[in-house]
Amino acid sequence: MAVPTYTSPLERIWHYTYLAICAAIFFFLIAPILVIIPLSFNAEPYFTFTPAMRSLDPDGFSLRWYESLLTFGMQNPSAEGWAFWSDAWTNANWVKAAKNSIIIGVFSTIVATVLGTLAALGLSRPEMPFRRAIMAILISPMIVPLIITATGMFFFYSNPCELLVLVGLDPQCGRLAGTYLGVILAHATLGIPFVIITVTATLVGFDQSLNRAAASLGASPRRTFFKVTMPLILPGVISGALFAFVTSFDEVVAVLFIAGPDQQTIPRQMWNGIREQISPAILAVATLLVIFSIALLTTVELLRRRSERIRGVTPR
Repeated sequence: MAVPTYTSPLERIWHYTYLAICAAIFFFLIAPILVIIPLSFNAEPYFTFTPAMRSLDPDGFSLRWYESLLTFGMQNPSAEGWAFWSDAWTNANWVKAAKNSIIIGVFSTIVATVLGTLAALGLSRPEMPFRRAIMAILISPMIVPLIITATGMFFFYSNPCELLVLVGLDPQCGRLAGTYLGVILAHATLGIPFVIITVTATLVGFDQSLNRAAASLGASPRRTFFKVTMPLILPGVISGALFAFVTSFDEVVAVLFIAGPDQQTIPRQMWNGIREQISPAILAVATLLVIFSIALLTTVELLRRRSERIRGVTPR
């Protein structure tokens, strides 16, 4: 943005100082993330730039750590063709972790999106009693320290019917801890606040007279929701779903408490790799996650701009 010609010298100095401060903050936030990308191509098993890398020697760079994401845990890494990919899909530790992350992320996102959207719709109605208190309770998972939330979910999922026992009932319930369902519900709990916030922000600019007009034309509440309300708030719903998916995909604390050996996700596998054997393969995974996160954030921004155009707001 160019400085107007009528600005004073002091204002010009402040303008460029402000830009320098913004650039410094941006560098402070982004540099630790970007530095892992070239390190993931290190030919040596180190977490530092080797002399060959600093001199840009091609021998100092390698894709060996990306290859290890497919071969680590395989029974026959030297196989070729379909046998190699079948072995990698079935036995490679990082591939199994990626499959678990996608499965848990998708289903927890569906649960969080449905429940969060319903909660946002209810909280947006002016006749809803105790809206502020309910909102505070629903978004508490993103306020309360995650270790406390994970600990509480672990003890509850270990015996989910304990509360019913306290009131005099004796139900027969299985454990949720150590199951896919338990991990999905835990991740959905952490993702619901993001869905509520994004959908609520979208509903702030929603014209309620459209629903009344649809009702006056004979549309049922269900038809009004799917034909009028949902198309207009869909960008906010998708944005909330993406945030919920990212929350699930990056979550490690709840997985450490609740997941069993069969529910190893990518963050849990990275945690195990740091504890057991420090390998630059972790940097390769981190690089792929950075690219994946950038793609999701770009999608969220495009959806935000689309939502502004639908509401008649010109994005800056």
